Amino acid sequence: MKFKRKHHTNEELKAFYKALLLPRQIEEKMLIYLRQGKISKWFSGYGQEAVSVGCALAMDTEEYMMTMHRNLGVFTTRNIPLESLFAQFQGKEEGFTKGRDRSFHFGAKDYNIVGMISHLGPQLGIADGIALAELHDKTGRAALVFTGDGGASEGDFHEALNVAAVWDLPVIFVIENNQWGLSTPSNEQFRCKQFIDKGIGYGMEAVQVDGNNLLEVLHAVAKMKEEIKKNPKPYILECVTFRMRGHEEASGTKYYPEGLQEKWKPKDPVDNFEEFIIKEGVMTELEVENLKDQLKKEITVSFDTALKYEPVMVSKERELEDLYAPFEQHVAKPADATKEMRFVDAIAEAVDLAMEKHPSLTLMGQDIADYGGVFKVTDGLMAKYGKDRVRNTPLCESAILGAALGLSIKGKKAMMEMQFADFASTGFNQIVNNLAKIHWRWGQNADVVIRMPTGAGVGAGPFHSQSNEAWFFKTPGLKIVYPSSPEDAKGLLLAAFEDPNPVMFFEHKYLYRSLNGQVPEGYYTTEIGKAKIAKAGTDVTIITYGLGVHWAMDLATKHPGHSIEVIDLRTLVPLDFETVYASVNKTGKVLVLHEDTLTGGIGAEISARITEQCFENLDAPVRRCASLDTPVPFAAGLEKQFLATNDLETIFHELMEY
Repeated sequence: MKFKRKHHTNEELKAFYKALLLPRQIEEKMLIYLRQGKISKWFSGYGQEAVSVGCALAMDTEEYMMTMHRNLGVFTTRNIPLESLFAQFQGKEEGFTKGRDRSFHFGAKDYNIVGMISHLGPQLGIADGIALAELHDKTGRAALVFTGDGGASEGDFHEALNVAAVWDLPVIFVIENNQWGLSTPSNEQFRCKQFIDKGIGYGMEAVQVDGNNLLEVLHAVAKMKEEIKKNPKPYILECVTFRMRGHEEASGTKYYPEGLQEKWKPKDPVDNFEEFIIKEGVMTELEVENLKDQLKKEITVSFDTALKYEPVMVSKERELEDLYAPFEQHVAKPADATKEMRFVDAIAEAVDLAMEKHPSLTLMGQDIADYGGVFKVTDGLMAKYGKDRVRNTPLCESAILGAALGLSIKGKKAMMEMQFADFASTGFNQIVNNLAKIHWRWGQNADVVIRMPTGAGVGAGPFHSQSNEAWFFKTPGLKIVYPSSPEDAKGLLLAAFEDPNPVMFFEHKYLYRSLNGQVPEGYYTTEIGKAKIAKAGTDVTIITYGLGVHWAMDLATKHPGHSIEVIDLRTLVPLDFETVYASVNKTGKVLVLHEDTLTGGIGAEISARITEQCFENLDAPVRRCASLDTPVPFAAGLEKQFLATNDLETIFHELMEY
């Protein structure tokens, strides 16, 4: 292996060798601790250290790095205290996730590292968002993200690279080509000869290096960074290397063809660099051995220190408290002056006011810039705030949601408009596994609003009409808001932008231009998590939200002989059960109404809670009224039959006659 020393001094080369040696020494120790049962799992980067260490040495400490399974060298090169790292591996309180996640599934904000989740691909979109923040702030910095030859098969890889290319984002996409995805060889993962061949397809420069050559990796990243400072753009860096041990230690390497590991052993990055510095006269063999002994002692002491930490504190209260980033909403009262507005215009005004109030807020979505969005909510905002803050996106829901999270990691706010709520399915992983869990996992908030045009009644068929709020309702860490009036739509959306947590904001498409109302002028907010009694009554409670509120109010108008109380939930998570229970205990009869299908709908949870908490005051079984358990049909007659309103009268009469 040939090393190009270039301008590096002896002291620098010594430091490089120490940085390369440390993760190797940790690896060797962790394998012993694994057999002793002192750690539960180990993902080995043995033989790949030059990739992580070379990249980390080239990146400035202010620049973010997004890591994967085999990037221990990034954490050590960034000088994370070893006892903190070992506490993480042991599931201790002093680790980065308070025992809630394992191995390298964590971020370290003080060291500008964002760790992985098991799904591999979502990291790439986060890098886009961090790079976008650097671009906005004109820092000249880059973001660097790792993936592997297996992870590069995921759709997130294409989406993130495509967005970075289209937006000229300063991202270095490092592909650790170690020949295998767990037990699957590369020829069963992809058909291209090498990953640099993908560069031309994305319109970005791609460079291949010997991933076992520390200086090749370091120099390649350093050169890309220099170019990025002059001309921001993304790069692909393919590092050819080999995974000497199993995907994780328990899986072993029996699937490797005989002799393959022996073939790669002479290319070992640590052994080769050690030979180089001794040959160059940078260090003597004795100095090398002394350094190894010193690092072994440091590792042992640090691990033993972490081992003595108390077991992680078990507390239900703390687990729930850490679900969301701390936030105390101070409601901004509305002005007395009002004006009549359509539902859609109230939402548009809220977005405009939020852009004024939060200079770091970036809007992203398909066709939202010049065109103003398919529902024209963002019409005119690009002209007012510029294309940097109102950004058209490729059809890359996962990458854009990841980018929104990346912006949040950099302390900015982000909004993504799903063109239709149905399309959230292609970004589902980012929402439920990244945005929802990130604060609970390692204390990083996700300051992201996802606007979700939703619902049926407009003849749009099964892929533009779904009520999919229940998909997200059961995922801890999200907030879900679903207004029914122009006044609440404006106040709740402005409140959602203030909240530093991920908020999914559902907007019923049928109400956009069919519903008018008096809306307070200027800036105000409405409390998230507080239901509203839309109509007071004493005979029966109808609990609903969104378009269901209007169905319930129409029902009450048709039946003046019954004193019907209508509760507009407004917020589904957190749900205001206090208001629900008070009403049910007063009326004794309850109907839960929603547009979503019956089975697994939010009404089932509300019904169960009422039965648990209000059983003694119920005068009849809790009834649910929901839409048919089928996809949403297109033809008018079929759609009418599908919707919950088709059965509302019947179920209401059955309840009242009980």
